[in-house]
Amino acid sequence: MTRKQRRLTIIGGSLAVLTVAAVLVLNAMRDSIVFFSTPAMVAEKHIQAGKRFRLGGLVQPGSLVRGDNLAVMFTVADGSATLPVSYKGILPDLFREGQGVVAEGALDPSGVFRADTVLAKHDETYMPKDVADALKKQGHWKDDYGAKPGASRAAESAPPPAKQGASQ
Repeated sequence: MTRKQRRLTIIGGSLAVLTVAAVLVLNAMRDSIVFFSTPAMVAEKHIQAGKRFRLGGLVQPGSLVRGDNLAVMFTVADGSATLPVSYKGILPDLFREGQGVVAEGALDPSGVFRADTVLAKHDETYMPKDVADALKKQGHWKDDYGAKPGASRAAESAPPPAKQGASQ
């Protein structure tokens, strides 16, 4: 075997080993690649009790029940299915009914999702108060930062407000 053939054989073998390793890693992470599962996906997959995963959806209005010692019960819905959630701890400031939420935990044998972490999701217009205050202080604040998407287009087509007390 010549030197060139030996080099090509080593390169080909290395690529084959890397391909097999990549396939094994991706296969092992197949269920973990999804950021969260919706209640409908949980029902569809028949996830076993005790298996950890992330649950995402909207907190169903009227489902929030606060208990003793920071215990909270609420229902997460995705439009086609619902799943009861139990959590003990301090909820995020943005957490409220009708808002998006991602909870991390496991199902218990009774079918209740026992969350140990709850994250509240927000829309793209959210800005923390201290960041907004800093932008105002520096003079970089734009009035449409806090506006809902599409609201700025409506404001552009409206006539400008009349000035009061203007002298002629």
